[in-house]
Amino acid sequence: MATTRTNLSDFDLPDARLRRRSLHRLGAGLLTGAAASLSLVLTPATATAAEAASSSTAAPSSAAQTAVDTARAQVGKPYRYGAAGPDSYDCSGLTQYAYRSAGIELPHSSRSQSQMGTPVDRANLQPGDLVFFYQPVSHVGIYVGDGQMVDAGTEDTGVVQRSVDMDGYDFARRIA
Repeated sequence: MATTRTNLSDFDLPDARLRRRSLHRLGAGLLTGAAASLSLVLTPATATAAEAASSSTAAPSSAAQTAVDTARAQVGKPYRYGAAGPDSYDCSGLTQYAYRSAGIELPHSSRSQSQMGTPVDRANLQPGDLVFFYQPVSHVGIYVGDGQMVDAGTEDTGVVQRSVDMDGYDFARRIA
């Protein structure tokens, strides 16, 4: 097998930080389970975050699936306190934007969102569930399946897809 070295600039991503994040995220999504022992070969192509990350678990409703798809489409956009899209987000602004696309209005506050819907045990999470962090609640993400969530964390991370098992996980609520 021939090995070709490719410069990151060949991947049509706007800046070095985004290139590193996107390629790391793409590689992490491809190297899971049995595939972890396989070689990863990247070719110059543009993949959206939604294409690079998909779930094997279906959302319980079309509204929840729309919210998940919308949240995933925001991956890579910047974090800005108080922002609710479409160009930047804070955590509750992202979940508000995602559910608004499904016709469901949520307040722009993680604490207020944490009082909506019905409680869900960690073991029963389904795509579209809102996951809340810290006590008192001060962060929210949207569960997208396979132990992953999409959230707007900080100015350093922006909107990302990552494990729901981060420090501070408190509880979840099903909105749709």
